[in-house]
Amino acid sequence: MQTVRVQPESLYVGPNLKPIAIVHAQVSSFYLLFIPIPGHVELDRVVNRMLLATAKALGADRVVNIRVDITPDGGIWTLRKLLGWRSAEASGVAVIVVDPRAPTSPAGGSPATPASSP
Repeated sequence: MQTVRVQPESLYVGPNLKPIAIVHAQVSSFYLLFIPIPGHVELDRVVNRMLLATAKALGADRVVNIRVDITPDGGIWTLRKLLGWRSAEASGVAVIVVDPRAPTSPAGGSPATPASSP
């Protein structure tokens, strides 16, 4: 697992979304004569148990722009299990959903005061 916090103004992810971090999860398994060491290379594990769980722990409401990649398990890739590896990875941007109707305050943190007219 790797995470990096981002400044909300430096990354645009969509309307009413405030990015807080980029999250990357990766798991690899070594194969020796078709036996996985340590095993468990599955997209379900990488996305649901690692990527989304870490984003929720950071305080995110959602993860957007998810990208996944996994070494295929069938076909000619089966020969790679004789002596090789298999990996799965997922990454995305952890975001907080912002209510557009919520009042905004200036950088000072105090509520906005209306300007007086002469």
